This record gives sequence, structure tokens and C-alpha cells, in this order.
Amino acid sequence: MPRDPELMRTCIAEMAKALEGSDAALIEQFFYQLFTAAEADEMAKRWALVKELAHGTPQRKIAAQLGLSLCKITRGSKELKKPGSAFRQLLDKLQSSPVP
Repeated sequence: MPRDPELMRTCIAEMAKALEGSDAALIEQFFYQLFTAAEADEMAKRWALVKELAHGTPQRKIAAQLGLSLCKITRGSKELKKPGSAFRQLLDKLQSSPVP
């Protein structure tokens, strides 16, 4: 089925608004209910790669550790380096309030 960019933008914006100010447990439950195990695993690996990049881990080491393609890791690296990066903002937020 072809992608629908408008539907994607609308639904992601709605979810972001609905989750705004929600507690972490609710968001975690929402993710597990929304995604299949494979999708949740992929999302977790992508977030793990962003954290590893932020720690300065070489891309090839990340690829070997997480079993991800260098293309995905390079994309994450580019997004992390962008001015105003949402990745950077969320990483900074985590540093100020660590997750157990």
C-alpha cells in the first residue's frame, strides 16, 4: 500500500498532542499496544543507535552491536547533528531526569 504523507502527518501530530504531558507508564503502554513486537524492537534499536551516536560510539561498532545497516545509522547521525534536533532535545531531557 502506498504511503499517505498527509495521513502520516495528521496522525503523528494527533498522537503527539494526545501524549503531551502524559506519564511515562501510559506512553510505554501505548507503544506496546500500538506496535507489534518486531516494530517495537526496531524502534528500540533506532533509539539505542541515537544514544550510542551521542556517546561517540563508532558507526560500524553500533551496526555490529545492534544488527542495523550503516544507512540507518548514518541517517540517525545526520538527524542528531541538525540544528534544533529533536533527538538532541530528547537526549538532553533524559540527562536532566534519568530513566530507571
